[in-house]
Amino acid sequence: MAQNVAPEFTDDLDAAASTRAAPRIVQPARTVASEPMDAKRPAVRKRGFLATLDTPLVITYVLLLAIGAMMVYSTTFDWAYSDFGSETAILIQHIRNMVIGVVLLVLFALFDYRIWKRFAVVALLLTVGALIAVLAFSDQLWGARRSLLNGSYQPGEMAELVVVVYMAAWLSSKNRKVQSFLNGLVPFIILLGIVGGLIVLQPDLSTAVTIFMVASIMYFLAGANIYYLGGVFALLVVAAYVVYNMFDYAQGRVSGFTSSLTDLSQASYHAQQAIIAFINGGWTGVGLGLGTQKFGFLPAPHTDSIFAVIGEELGVLGAAFVVFLFIMLAFRGFTIARRSVDPFGMLLAGGITLWIVIKALLNIAVMLSLIPPTGVALPFISFGGSSLVVVMAGAGLLLSVARVSARQSIPEGRSSGATDDRGWGNRWTRLSSPRSGGGSA
Repeated sequence: MAQNVAPEFTDDLDAAASTRAAPRIVQPARTVASEPMDAKRPAVRKRGFLATLDTPLVITYVLLLAIGAMMVYSTTFDWAYSDFGSETAILIQHIRNMVIGVVLLVLFALFDYRIWKRFAVVALLLTVGALIAVLAFSDQLWGARRSLLNGSYQPGEMAELVVVVYMAAWLSSKNRKVQSFLNGLVPFIILLGIVGGLIVLQPDLSTAVTIFMVASIMYFLAGANIYYLGGVFALLVVAAYVVYNMFDYAQGRVSGFTSSLTDLSQASYHAQQAIIAFINGGWTGVGLGLGTQKFGFLPAPHTDSIFAVIGEELGVLGAAFVVFLFIMLAFRGFTIARRSVDPFGMLLAGGITLWIVIKALLNIAVMLSLIPPTGVALPFISFGGSSLVVVMAGAGLLLSVARVSARQSIPEGRSSGATDDRGWGNRWTRLSSPRSGGGSA
């Protein structure tokens, strides 16, 4: 019967049978090289903590901290030995504060900076409460009330960072409303008036000046009306005049500075001793630890005057290297702000960078007799508890912004949260990224 089957039908049966009997071919697994370029992007986002750190910024931090520890020891070994019986007693305190700061830096860098946007209001309220508590309960020291917990916590230092975080959160949520008088300018003035006013009452004029400068520039970067900024500047001038007449020590500092513009012999004692330190140091310095101005001549050589000691012991070249490190920090900080994935990150990175750089500029300018004495510590370098720890916490936030951008593979010169229009009129036309949720970085 099979012989009667048509040949073509037999061929079809044979083909079907061979198909059923053919072994199943297993496709080889695709390698990374066989994947399209887009498939590599998730792997970039899964890079570890160290791989996403901004290496030049970390190196800058390390160098500044190393110089700080070296100069703190140089300026305190004699004092520590005479008062505590050990040349390293003050240095050990500084290293302890540095370790606390490093822990905070790592923690703030480890977590996604966007989670802090949720707590900005709470942090501001707690800071205002601490500033009120200082005025109400702290003891007066050197004519001022600035610290709590036996001098270990200065709310004014924390207020600088908190204001930066709050301003970044508030301005990024306003969008174009920041140009409004009622929704932009009025709340901004109220915020500065409350925080700055409480700090001025301590009095701590240098901290208040730092907050006013940083907040005003952030307000401008967020797209504020240029005419409103003129009004803010006018109000700050009036406030400065009122404060100048309120405090005798402020009048003395300003009058000493103005007199020194025409005759250096009329400069304040602090300014004269700083100038002598730089003259002694020359280009290359007298040698680490060999400076003499720190021995009873320069006021607070381990804090406010530490840059003058650097100039004496390491010379103009050593002082210039410190300035170069802060320039590098500014460059990396603003680059991180430009590459940020959302408006909050852009303003936060820019604000932290401005805050650190302005503090450094104020300290250095005072030591060079370019402005009246302000009492601002040199970030990362000066001995301090609250000042050093708070600055390092802010440095960690800056690293967090860089890490989030690196994990989301933002190309150089571009930001996924910004439009192509860079004109001043539309510099706030930035849209939140769909991946802007908080969480661990």
